[in-house]
Amino acid sequence: MPVPHDLLADLHITADAFQALIDKDQDLHKLHKEYNTKDKEVLAAEANGTSDDAVNRLRKERLLLKDRIERIIHPPKA
Repeated sequence: MPVPHDLLADLHITADAFQALIDKDQDLHKLHKEYNTKDKEVLAAEANGTSDDAVNRLRKERLLLKDRIERIIHPPKA
């Protein structure tokens, strides 16, 4: 059975801290909405027997969104 991806656990951030960041950064807010939409697409594809190639493509798209979010929350150190 498909399970939603736990973004906050992956990012090692609390819901309150993440919400505070979203409240300050509209780009982060938009990315988070896109991530949630993509996560729902992945779950639906996994649940309805979509081809492996299509599911993998959706997962990669979700991962790219997560990586973009992570770079905002935890910018690389120079």
